[in-house]
Amino acid sequence: MLTGDGKGMKAAQLVGPKLFEFIDMEMPTIKDGECLVKLERVSICGSDIRHGYGPRYSQDHYPLTVGRPCHECAGVVVQSRTDAFHEGQRVIVLPGASMGGLAEYLASNPGRMIALPDHGDLTEWIMCQPSGTVLYSCQRMGSVLGKSVLIMGQGAIGQSFTMLTAMQGARQVIAVDLLDYRLQWSKDFGATHTINPSKENLADVVREITGGVGPDVTVEAAGYPETLDTVFRLVRQFGTVVIFGVQGGDIVPVDTRTWMDNQPTIIPTTGARSGDPITHIKNMVALKERGLVDPGRMVTHRLNFDVEDVNKAYQMYEQRLENVLKVVMSVGA
Repeated sequence: MLTGDGKGMKAAQLVGPKLFEFIDMEMPTIKDGECLVKLERVSICGSDIRHGYGPRYSQDHYPLTVGRPCHECAGVVVQSRTDAFHEGQRVIVLPGASMGGLAEYLASNPGRMIALPDHGDLTEWIMCQPSGTVLYSCQRMGSVLGKSVLIMGQGAIGQSFTMLTAMQGARQVIAVDLLDYRLQWSKDFGATHTINPSKENLADVVREITGGVGPDVTVEAAGYPETLDTVFRLVRQFGTVVIFGVQGGDIVPVDTRTWMDNQPTIIPTTGARSGDPITHIKNMVALKERGLVDPGRMVTHRLNFDVEDVNKAYQMYEQRLENVLKVVMSVGA
């Protein structure tokens, strides 16, 4: 729903394969029970690359919905028609179906908003959104106190698993990735062991670390068929496999014989589809405010919200340029 009073805003739109352009459009208007949020920070998730920016669709598929793909957003409430949030309050906001987060303003309802403290850098607070989705998965996983946990993939999601399982008291936190710079970050976030499968035999090293029995829990946080298959091969018998990574295709090849041999408990987790998209993010905000975890440390690059930097940010994230872990763009900077 748009205004007709001439008030405008800028937004980014994917108009062709890996090409964003900026457009001028009218600002959203809000209904009773909603807020208008002026965005100040936006960031990129791996799913934005896999399901939006990365694929090269036919030309008739473009342009994508304005502001997509982007769902990691933080800003300030500038207009409120609900008692749940007041003007001037800082929030994380989850975009709805009508528009993505690459815009200067979003209209939202309290069911898709998370209050943030008045102190601290929004660039760091916005990281509670992706890490919050991992917190949901860790809650589904159950206690890892004294257990061995292996995490396939050490992007921002994998680092969040490393951070949270280490905080929970896992005996071993085994981080696996093909990029050494990511593995260095893993150590900073609490990994007890790091493995680069391009340099070492993954199965042999994991057997050695775990005394030949395999990890109690394996986590798929990369989103590739081979990493999905691997977490089933490596988990100990009657262990637990947590699946977080989103696969590029609906059907992927896996060797089900390893499932039958190891008989693991399989837990697919997607916080956004849990029926409650905000509580786990609220909980992550509370953990960060208490100083127990700091997902904001994952931000390696800060860019502006303009056509050059938006295109650069997505290219950087997709191609893993400049040792990027997480890039955040400042809106209106």
